Amino acid sequence: PRRLKAGQQVTLTFGPQKNRKINGNHNGHINSANGNDAYDPAFQSLSLQASVDRKVGVKRGENGEFSSYEIKRELKKKMVRAGGAIHTSLAQATIAQGVPNGVLAEMVGAFSYDVDFQRDIQDNDTFEVMFEGLYDDKNQFVRNVRVAFASLTLSGVRMPIYRYRNSNNMTEFYNEKGESVQKALLRTPVDGARLSSRYGKRRHPILGYTRMHRGVDFAAHKGTPIKAAGNGVIAQAGRNGAYGHYVKIRHNSEYATAYAHLSRYKKGIHSGTRVKQGEIIGYVGSTGRSTGPHLHFEVIRHGRMINPLSVKLPSGTKLAGKELKKFLALVDDVKRQYAQLPETTKLASHQ
Repeated sequence: PRRLKAGQQVTLTFGPQKNRKINGNHNGHINSANGNDAYDPAFQSLSLQASVDRKVGVKRGENGEFSSYEIKRELKKKMVRAGGAIHTSLAQATIAQGVPNGVLAEMVGAFSYDVDFQRDIQDNDTFEVMFEGLYDDKNQFVRNVRVAFASLTLSGVRMPIYRYRNSNNMTEFYNEKGESVQKALLRTPVDGARLSSRYGKRRHPILGYTRMHRGVDFAAHKGTPIKAAGNGVIAQAGRNGAYGHYVKIRHNSEYATAYAHLSRYKKGIHSGTRVKQGEIIGYVGSTGRSTGPHLHFEVIRHGRMINPLSVKLPSGTKLAGKELKKFLALVDDVKRQYAQLPETTKLASHQ
């Protein structure tokens, strides 16, 4: 039971138990007080979808004894390409083409360092993706394996990225120059939030006068997870005046980030805790001087608060020398493979 995961399919069956005698009757029937037969079902079998290609279970035999079984199905890997216009959101566009949710999630994760999906997407922008999927013997999609290539064209600017395992055995996405798309800091540390207040002078919603707003606010439902913008060490976690429940992360000697108005902290978050980029540190709330649930987010450079939305974030790794040459050869291979694949519409109803 400890290995069961949410979403796994479990099937239980019940039926009449053979050779069972109750109140003089056989076949699992009971004489009720009013003289009618009452059905007495007995456990017959259990099956569990252990993985996409393996089902296990137990079933009752003719003599009432149980035996276990395992069913495996052959799955084949296939590279698939998809693309289309974006009208309302990338999610809507990929769903319309049947792109699996896992592929969408991987695309969003890779592009989120450079793209604000709520504000940068315009009508008739486009997406492209090539991914490897697992298919059954009826050619039905079962599960995605990996995204090999993806591209967004936003306001006429194309942004292709390629999956590559570097010499440190780390798999990342890189642009065509061999620069990792992963930045040292996330620009938006909370998913699905609305930008409710920008960096700069504004009329304070509670105090009523104009003052400098040295961060950005993301409106979100109370309890929405907040992620660490980058790797670092918790410098502060606790009440901080008008900030309410507050977390500050020191990323290096140059950068720090701060998160305010939290409803609560994730268990284990306290001063000195080491966190990784994307790790949940707390949850959206409205503590301190606040008019409603939101995250106040600050980026601090050399002790000064700067605009999180316009700052040029420190980049990740950049390939060079022989490794760059190897990567560029992979890019050429991916381009050839992509061009040879048929343009597919409505890939799969399976997610």
